[in-house]
Amino acid sequence: MNGLRLFEPIINPLEAVLPRFVDPWRLEKELFGGTDIRVDIVEKGDIYKVRADLPGVKKEDINVRIDGNIVQIDAHTEDAKEFKENGGKVLRCERYYGSVSRTFSLADDVDESKVVAKYSDGVLSLELPKKATSKSGTKRIAIQ
Repeated sequence: MNGLRLFEPIINPLEAVLPRFVDPWRLEKELFGGTDIRVDIVEKGDIYKVRADLPGVKKEDINVRIDGNIVQIDAHTEDAKEFKENGGKVLRCERYYGSVSRTFSLADDVDESKVVAKYSDGVLSLELPKKATSKSGTKRIAIQ
């Protein structure tokens, strides 16, 4: 069926013929070794737990930024593989360099001073405590 599924609407016929030209992000991901940040986010009481897959990335190449309820994870990836044989010639040499970023928003602001971040075996784990909010609800402002 040439990759088309029955009952799957074709919105743009070029997608089936020229997917790399229609989806430039796909080509960029292929050029940078297919690196993408996949995240799982769980809300547990007063904390958000985030797990982000960053295989092959060094801990020092990861940057996490928090602004209110916006979380941004940046990572730089670099891989160079070169195979040489004594007396032979290099037939193929693959390298990729690139940066990936993922930004998402949460329902509540995060208390930046209590964030815990750990990186192990290619997985970044974040514990993002919710910022304490006033329980009184809306506050009436006196007009002078």
